[in-house]
Amino acid sequence: MGTKGKEIVGVDVKKLLEMLNKALADEWLAYYQYWIGAKVATGPTRGFVTAELEEHAGDELRHAGMLVERIMVLGGTPILTPDDWNKLTNCGYDTPSDPHVKKILQQNVKGEQCAISVYSKLLDFVKDKDFITEKMVQEILADEVEHEDDLQTILEDMSNK
Repeated sequence: MGTKGKEIVGVDVKKLLEMLNKALADEWLAYYQYWIGAKVATGPTRGFVTAELEEHAGDELRHAGMLVERIMVLGGTPILTPDDWNKLTNCGYDTPSDPHVKKILQQNVKGEQCAISVYSKLLDFVKDKDFITEKMVQEILADEVEHEDDLQTILEDMSNK
């Protein structure tokens, strides 16, 4: 990280890197949960639901890329092995053992709610102290809030039929 870039980061960088790597673990697990859920989903509106899941999977992968870039700029090392995802995760992983679309949607709502909490805490940690990370976290948080809303809307529509 450049000298001036270091000067403007007003938080404990070691703690921030730890938080970012934990979020990175969450994003990889969320990506896989969405991706595999889209592949195994069964039930009514499967086509519509899988398209939504695949779109969200792409967003989670993009978030992982953003986190890796910021970790690297801050002088850290991103998670290098998938084994560490489960060790570091905040939100865990829900295996889609029941592939019914409603169950998969419910699992992903739970994941998004956890992600919203994680990014809210991260935002509180960096707010007005690390403007670059703050902007990135705000962007990711906005996506996670949108994902939760999308999934809950689909679940509500399914319940009203």
